[in-house]
Amino acid sequence: MGGVLQTLRNAWNIRDLRKRIIFTVLMLIVFRLGSFIPVPWINAEKFSSIIKQGGQLFTFLDIIAGGALSNVTIFAMSIQPYINSSIIMQLLTIAIPQLEKLAKEGEEGRKKLAQYTRYGTVVLAFLQATALYFGMRSAVTPGSPVLSYITITFAFTAGTAFLMWLGEQITEHGIGNGISMLIFAGIVSRAPQAVIGIIQLYIGQAFGTGIIGILSILIIIAIFVIVIAAVIWVQEAERRIPIQYAKRIVGRRVYGGQSTHLPIKVNMAGVLPIIFAMSIMAFPSTIVSLFAPNSTNKFVLWIKDAQQTVFYAIIYAFLIIFFTFFYTMTQFNPIEIANNMKKNGGFIPGIRPGKPTSDYISKVLNRITWFGGLFLAAITLLPNLLGVIFRIQGIWFSGSALLILVGVAMEVIRQIEAHMIMRNYKGFLE
Repeated sequence: MGGVLQTLRNAWNIRDLRKRIIFTVLMLIVFRLGSFIPVPWINAEKFSSIIKQGGQLFTFLDIIAGGALSNVTIFAMSIQPYINSSIIMQLLTIAIPQLEKLAKEGEEGRKKLAQYTRYGTVVLAFLQATALYFGMRSAVTPGSPVLSYITITFAFTAGTAFLMWLGEQITEHGIGNGISMLIFAGIVSRAPQAVIGIIQLYIGQAFGTGIIGILSILIIIAIFVIVIAAVIWVQEAERRIPIQYAKRIVGRRVYGGQSTHLPIKVNMAGVLPIIFAMSIMAFPSTIVSLFAPNSTNKFVLWIKDAQQTVFYAIIYAFLIIFFTFFYTMTQFNPIEIANNMKKNGGFIPGIRPGKPTSDYISKVLNRITWFGGLFLAAITLLPNLLGVIFRIQGIWFSGSALLILVGVAMEVIRQIEAHMIMRNYKGFLE
């Protein structure tokens, strides 16, 4: 902890980093202020009551949005359409050769893909805003249907588009990944309300009307600390594959011969698999809650109650593991790593260069990715287990929320340290 505080103090003394930190804080303040701007033509109380019927999933989406969803503000949809658009674009990049070619063209290709993602975000945001409008018709105040539709859908869509722009500004001019920082700020903003809620449950228990005692609170706090420690351990853990470079004699000089290692992080995908899986799992219940809130159809009722079933947990865990492998494989190419090692005279002791090396790296990568995926699934489903044991719904410090908080915080610290190192290198060069 002392090292983190010392890093922040050193960063504050550097002008460029201080400007980046201040810019990030100001942008997050803008995000929080926008979370209190209401959307016209909607009764907030009725809208909030409909949202509460969505169960734990809508509760978590509201936590990510910083309460903007339940308060029906312009940022109610948060950055979820952007996440969905990113998922679709990554899948299309694999399926469509032209997009795959763009992805390999370097910075210019990535800029074009980012532009396509922005267009997709606006389209998905408008479609989701339309679904919200028709699903929440009972919360729309009386008036012109056309005017209310245009006002509400445009307000929701503009809010998401502005958040997308805000996130990009933080990424470019601030510290950390902008989208992750917005999610981070939304989760943190709900912490005081969550703590007050637990205190109220304990006070109610003292008067004989609550459902939670001091022992339960202590157990929850202990689990909270253990989960944080586990998340930090997994986030920092890596498998190091030893690499030996052969000696080369050029003239009178000897090159190579040194030993190094290839680090492979256990949780290379970070929090993205959870966010991707959450977006997909939210789709069925969102459609049902919006378009058939009062339906008595057995299938509709099953979808509404699916969040409490073992089947839902299994599918959720499967999607998390799938996206863990998907993201890891798109970011780490064992064949390319093996070829680069071979070109530079490197080899893994006991493994022949070329295909045997890539097969060995793939084998190691699959093993640790399985562990990382299972850990993410277990940590995400933890709040469901706690809710059953302690009879508490919507626990704020769920495993996924903690993973996002810890992951983003650690990434920010790493970026600050990287900026400080680059500044020192520039000083040497100048």
